[in-house]
Amino acid sequence: MLKQLPFKKQHLLTCATIVLLLLSYQFAFKRTIEAWQINKNLKTQIARSSDLSLQPAYLERKSNNLNKILSLYKTDTVAFRSNIISTISLIAEKQGVKLSDVPLQNALYRSDKYIIQKLSFEGGYFSLVKVLNQLQNSPGIGVVRSVTLKMQKTNSKGEAGSSIVMDVYFAAII
Repeated sequence: MLKQLPFKKQHLLTCATIVLLLLSYQFAFKRTIEAWQINKNLKTQIARSSDLSLQPAYLERKSNNLNKILSLYKTDTVAFRSNIISTISLIAEKQGVKLSDVPLQNALYRSDKYIIQKLSFEGGYFSLVKVLNQLQNSPGIGVVRSVTLKMQKTNSKGEAGSSIVMDVYFAAII
């Protein structure tokens, strides 16, 4: 059949190559080039939008989140020794835990920007854990920085018997 056509084999090969190139462009190269152009456009958009000054909503959300975190730490230092300690003792009293020790301020735990206050509680393990949970969820008293649980052979009055003492360190921003 090919022998009867008036075309030379060389011309037929050239036409078949051109048709094959057009088909491969239509099915593969065209989509690849479009995807590459879309990728290039998106990269330039990302580079332009990465500047935070163009995103005021993001900056406002970030500021609000930071203010919420700071409000957890902020406390009034004058009120800390009176109002906040009475609030903490009420929380402890509800769970049957005794606020056994409120030591004086240590100079190492105080600076012009923050204060760390140690409080000691005495009671049963589960009651102490419940008090700790309520202290962590209470706003305006600072944030629990560290907790130490220890077993003592005598209680704070010097009586014999084992009790659990929980030392809680509160961190607050002045």
